[in-house]
Amino acid sequence: MKNIFVTILTALVLTSCAEKKEVSLETLLATNDVAKIKAKKATMDAKQQLLSTDLKAINDKLDALIENKNIPLITALTVKETVFTHYIELQGNVQTKQNILIYPELPGILKTMLVKEGQQVVKGQVLATIEDGGLSAQLMQLTANAQLAKTTYARQKRLWDQKIGSEMQFLQAQTAYATQKSAVNQLKSQLEKATLIAPFSGIIDAVFQEKGTVVVPGQGVPVFRIVNLSKMYIETEVPETFLVSITKNKAVQVNFPILGTSLQSKIRQVGNYINPNNRSFKIEIDVPNLNGNIKPNLTARLKINDYTNTNAILIPQSIISENAKGEQFVYILKNKKKNNEATAERLVIATGKTQGDFIEITAHLAPGAEIIMEGARSVNNGQVVRVINN
Repeated sequence: MKNIFVTILTALVLTSCAEKKEVSLETLLATNDVAKIKAKKATMDAKQQLLSTDLKAINDKLDALIENKNIPLITALTVKETVFTHYIELQGNVQTKQNILIYPELPGILKTMLVKEGQQVVKGQVLATIEDGGLSAQLMQLTANAQLAKTTYARQKRLWDQKIGSEMQFLQAQTAYATQKSAVNQLKSQLEKATLIAPFSGIIDAVFQEKGTVVVPGQGVPVFRIVNLSKMYIETEVPETFLVSITKNKAVQVNFPILGTSLQSKIRQVGNYINPNNRSFKIEIDVPNLNGNIKPNLTARLKINDYTNTNAILIPQSIISENAKGEQFVYILKNKKKNNEATAERLVIATGKTQGDFIEITAHLAPGAEIIMEGARSVNNGQVVRVINN
């Protein structure tokens, strides 16, 4: 033990002496001695060369020991064919063509009100009546006159058939009967306006007048609103770019956000006119309303299938890049080895329709190819990468 301490102490003393004897670089340069300066440079060059050799050996050893050094780590996806169904998403409003206001056609006082708001009515049902102002009495008188004219005409016709009497008497009786009959029909038509009837089956949505109110035609005040909620439809506008793919009877997925319900329907009508202001055309979609929850002007969201490809290739839009020429490209793996190292190769692609986060590839990318997912935007063409997912 004592010998070890003596040896270490001797080494320290010798080193200290050597450092004291060594001339500093500043002192050496101040001497302006060319020979000594060149000797110092030669010594330092030899040391630098030795250090470079040792450093390279260390780096080579580290590269051999650390497999992933300087190799980008990526994840890859194997391209497969799948069914791609594309939808047009639109918004429309629920409407009904059986939603009308009933106005009076005859002036007078509302005599009876036979229905109330919310009441279900059927086509032809009497809703209200208006005082006819003596028209009924006039009709009775005209009917009696018409009956007399008919009898007179019948008698004159029998006489004329027997060649008795003058032709003038026969023609006068015939004309009188026709005139009286026409007058009766006109007055009956006028009296029919004193009765308000339901033009179709539906619900009395609103009553605007009360019994005893004086109503006058043409003054803009209706008596009832009647709505049929069983025959509803959705109307919306479709951009003209979808004119070929949107056809009658095509299936439609209908969603009502407010109600939280959805249903399946179809297009019942496609418009034949393109609006020049917004370059769109109208379509109508049937809406069955069995429980009556769907109301006019309710907002609906529509999904219409305009394109389907049973052998489509879909990839995430986020991994697609674009070069200076405007070409879209992805990176695929080439020369994959057993240690999962491969070469990243840039592949220019052609794209089609999108759905959510995915886009259809229409050219250059074949099933079975492996494309780089995570790390796609940080690799370069021809760079060696390592795949870390199975």
